[in-house]
Amino acid sequence: MNSDIAEISILTLAGGVGGAKLAKGFYLSLDPRQLKIVVNTADDTELYGLYICPDLDTMMYSLSNLSNVTQGWGIKNDSYVALNMLDFYGYDTWFNIGDKDFATHILRTELIRSGKTLSESIQSIKTKLGIKSEIYPMSDQKVRTICTTEIGKLKFQEYFVEHKCKPKLLKIDFEGIDLAQISTGFEQALETCDALVISPSNPYVSIDPILSINTVREKIQNFNGIKIAVSPIVNGNAIKGPAAKMLNEFGEDVSCVGIAKLLHGICDVLIIDSQDLHEIKNIEKLGINAVATNTIMNSDEDKIQLAEFILKIINNQTCNAKA
Repeated sequence: MNSDIAEISILTLAGGVGGAKLAKGFYLSLDPRQLKIVVNTADDTELYGLYICPDLDTMMYSLSNLSNVTQGWGIKNDSYVALNMLDFYGYDTWFNIGDKDFATHILRTELIRSGKTLSESIQSIKTKLGIKSEIYPMSDQKVRTICTTEIGKLKFQEYFVEHKCKPKLLKIDFEGIDLAQISTGFEQALETCDALVISPSNPYVSIDPILSINTVREKIQNFNGIKIAVSPIVNGNAIKGPAAKMLNEFGEDVSCVGIAKLLHGICDVLIIDSQDLHEIKNIEKLGINAVATNTIMNSDEDKIQLAEFILKIINNQTCNAKA
């Protein structure tokens, strides 16, 4: 590892599969203790009597090599005996959870009911999973994404899983956001890290909830280091999930330029895929530098390649700042 890179600490904002993939790239490219991860919790939900955190669990399963990479969520080689029994009892089991995954939710729910904060429960679980990087929720208070659609208001998991993102979106709100406070770990990371990386996550339901917490956008604007983002849109399409559909329904450009517009003011450099090389000038007109590389992460090698590409940008900026 480059000696300069070895001294750099990175904070990444993440949600969904794209966020977990990039975090895994950093995790494999750095000393994991150099990496701090803040995860969206607005798509958390309460089901089956349990406190479920999809984005946090996707992140932790990815970093601990437990994730089911084929389906993009849950634990590999899991079974569904408990879910099948719930179905037998007549319970509506539209939200699939495997037996091993159930154990995570049971443990977290028990920790929270015993008085632990969400941050403390994550610390306990990620330690048991052997994860060496710090992982923080965006807030320890409940925030819930509510999707107003053509068929009515839906909780995010209802929109995303039960209805498979099919209803037209009219509006997105974050219930509880006015009372939510930035988590202590998140706030400290913003004060101490050398670089901020916004993952290729859905801008509306993964990144915007984080930015909507009181003081967060202002703290990011004043962040004392380079701010880099990776576009989740490649050649007019989302790699995974409903980001492209949402951009279209909200009247935004379904492109990396549309992503640049949403990140204006909190991003110094936008990394786009090589397929969108022709959009660099349009992004730079917005006052954001743009660079292109392969951003599609199908393998660990792809994740490492993208992470190392970002690290080079961070290292060059850090060296220039010292000169």
